[in-house]
Amino acid sequence: MKLTYKLTLSFLAISLIIISLAAFFLWSTTSTQFNQYLVDQRQNEFVSIARNHFLTHGDWKDVDITLRSSGLLPPFAPPGSPQPDPQPFTLVNMNHQVVVPGGEYQQGQNIPPGVLSKGIEIMSNGEIVGIVLTSGQSPKRSPIDERYLKNANQSFIIAAAGGVIISLLLGFFIASTLTKPLLDLITATHEMARGKFDHQVPVHSQDEIGELAIAFNQMSNELFRSNQSRRQMTADIAHDLRNPLTVINGYLESLIDGKLLPTQERFETMQSEVQHLQSLVNDLRILSLADSGELILKKQSIAPLELLERLADTFNHQISQQGITLDIECNRNVPTIEIDCERIEQVFGNLLNNSLRYTQNHGKILLSAKNIKGGVMFSVQDNGSGIAPEVLPHVFERSYRGDTSRNNNQSGLGLSIAKSIIELHGGTINVTSEGIGKGAQFWLFFPTHK
Repeated sequence: MKLTYKLTLSFLAISLIIISLAAFFLWSTTSTQFNQYLVDQRQNEFVSIARNHFLTHGDWKDVDITLRSSGLLPPFAPPGSPQPDPQPFTLVNMNHQVVVPGGEYQQGQNIPPGVLSKGIEIMSNGEIVGIVLTSGQSPKRSPIDERYLKNANQSFIIAAAGGVIISLLLGFFIASTLTKPLLDLITATHEMARGKFDHQVPVHSQDEIGELAIAFNQMSNELFRSNQSRRQMTADIAHDLRNPLTVINGYLESLIDGKLLPTQERFETMQSEVQHLQSLVNDLRILSLADSGELILKKQSIAPLELLERLADTFNHQISQQGITLDIECNRNVPTIEIDCERIEQVFGNLLNNSLRYTQNHGKILLSAKNIKGGVMFSVQDNGSGIAPEVLPHVFERSYRGDTSRNNNQSGLGLSIAKSIIELHGGTINVTSEGIGKGAQFWLFFPTHK
């Protein structure tokens, strides 16, 4: 059964229960109040007619005839016929004897004073001449009374039926409103299963279902972007593999055919291409291990200043050849951090290589580290060519090439690897740049655990 029908039936069942309970209590209250109204009305009539009889005749003789003629007492039953039910009112004279029997009291029965205190007194010349007791049972209803109750019951039934129909229509409408976004999500899910990752669903409301639709659209956008990035990465890697393989294959064919002579320079060129292939394969392997959570970190304590000095020593020769100045800013009181030195040096090495690649001769690179709340913040800053604003959000995406002039021998995976390694350490990495020609600054945060 579809969810729409389930919800509709649920609304209908709840409405039926509520309407049935409301109708029952309303009918019960109406019936009780109407019976009480009849009792009060007949009692007032009984008292009034009895008082007028006494005032007219001066005693209670033949008072039952007067009451029967007024319809307040049932007519005499012929001998042998069924006796009528006791009427609800009892008339007691000033001697506490029953004059007109009713309820549980018989003709001539003496009534205790305690019971008489609950009755209605009939006064004549300032004296109590009689008392009317009420048994509490409902008087016999007249045809008009029965017709009134019948009409009231019919009204309750019609109102209940109308309420059920309205509940059914309203429940179906609400159920359809609730399930429409879910049907849209189901359709979108099927579209995504067919490979249409950019499929979006309309947001109909701002409630939890609307938030679900927004989250689904965000997921769809992310999957579409990831799929596009994966395709671009595959194309870029295929291109990066094809170039060195083409060079190596060309040299080998020419050497085999004797068109080229084997020289040291040619072997070095082929070796360089092989090293590039090895580097690319190693990058892909690191990314694969990071994605699967199998990249093992061998952490050890190291002072930030010591780490930066080791990096400066490693790149000192290359920096001096390009005529670039490398400065370090770090106090010795910056706390130590727990890192895998080999992996982190690989990250900083990638960042420094980028800075050297895009910084002109006689430029400047600054390595710094400072203590901030919760950890240590490192920075690699240069005054090179900078990064365009539209490129900044994508620099850590795999194989993203924001600079079309970038060396084709670079896989484009370095910053993605750096991000994965930093996040495995529980840290974060970001980049800022004021624009083209204004340099770039990479920020690396590592938490400290005391």
